[in-house]
Amino acid sequence: MSTLTETAADEDPLSDPEFRECLRELPPSAKLVAKVLDDDSPLSQGQLAEESLLPDRTVRYALNRLEDEELVGSRYSFHDARKQVYFLAS
Repeated sequence: MSTLTETAADEDPLSDPEFRECLRELPPSAKLVAKVLDDDSPLSQGQLAEESLLPDRTVRYALNRLEDEELVGSRYSFHDARKQVYFLAS
């Protein structure tokens, strides 16, 4: 279940044409990570790897590409401050 506010939850980033255009140029792993984050966020890198069935290294690469395009945001986890969690930027 998403922890985003109702306003942000109503705005699906994947339905935004500009978001989709930026995503179109990225590798398939980044697209899959974005889709997983659209379905359930925020998630840690390990949770993303588990949900997407991608290796940790591939998830890290996908997150780096998504961050470079400013399509995802991150913050420290409230449950474990040693981990970062990721969410789609809207």
